[in-house]
Amino acid sequence: MNVPAPTAMETPPTVRPFQNADAPAVARLVTGGVRGHWTSAPEQFRESDDPDELRLVAERGGEVVATLRLGPFGPGTPDALRLDLAGDGSAFTALYLTALAGLPDGFTRLLGVTREDWPETMGFFHAAGFRNAWQSWGAHLELGGFDPGRLRPLEERLFLRGYEVGRLGPDTSETDWAALHTLHELGIRDAPRNPTTTPELLTREELRATVLREEAAFVVRFRGAVVAVTRLTPGGRAVESEQTVTHPDHRSRGLATLVKSSALAWARAEGYVRAGTGGTVLNLPMLRVNVRLGYVAEPMWVTWEGGMTGPH
Repeated sequence: MNVPAPTAMETPPTVRPFQNADAPAVARLVTGGVRGHWTSAPEQFRESDDPDELRLVAERGGEVVATLRLGPFGPGTPDALRLDLAGDGSAFTALYLTALAGLPDGFTRLLGVTREDWPETMGFFHAAGFRNAWQSWGAHLELGGFDPGRLRPLEERLFLRGYEVGRLGPDTSETDWAALHTLHELGIRDAPRNPTTTPELLTREELRATVLREEAAFVVRFRGAVVAVTRLTPGGRAVESEQTVTHPDHRSRGLATLVKSSALAWARAEGYVRAGTGGTVLNLPMLRVNVRLGYVAEPMWVTWEGGMTGPH
């Protein structure tokens, strides 16, 4: 794997292991690195005894200017380590070379995730010889401009064919929870995905607890049976889509559009102002649904893949 060389004008940073005292600086760098798309708090960063995790910082003049974390990517990719970098891009090479000397055993590849409009990480992964392996999309919808009435003809047409929209709640029957879990499994089985868009497979009880505790789930029933679902997670003044699935026997009829439109209408009526969604670029059916609903695409997320080379 190639490694980008520092320019002659750069002062080489001092690289050392992360310490708890670095947490405020690291939180600031990570939050800045993602352009405030989410906020990291200092308490999220602590020294770890986990042999599969590595945290480093780079200093210049006694100030922490960049940070690196290596750790298991997730259960869907058990052979991969995730490489996260934030801060001054000119310090990334020094952090990376130090990390290569201490890679944990049992992994065969490195994955890094960044957005295409974040030049410091995009430039590093490209220069270091990583492969642009997968792309994911994000999109948002300003709910103030969302008109659920625009899709009323679709709702009426499907109603005449036996389809009705509803919401799950505490009084939902065991039959409906079983159907919801079946759809959850089908969605994970059938939906195109990549390492960053692989959802966690939940048991029926885990799914029910998650929906009742923190989500709003909307379904389409056909003659009483649940055949499509979409789930939203509210947070602040926004909602985020979790999973939209239609049973294979009822696909290509507009049910995903119908159930997602109903969920967005609920969110708008509840006072939420923005909706977010996303997924792999391979999932063309869901891309079409979101375009139809009025979502605006954002810059793509890129997952980079590299081999485990270097001193180990």
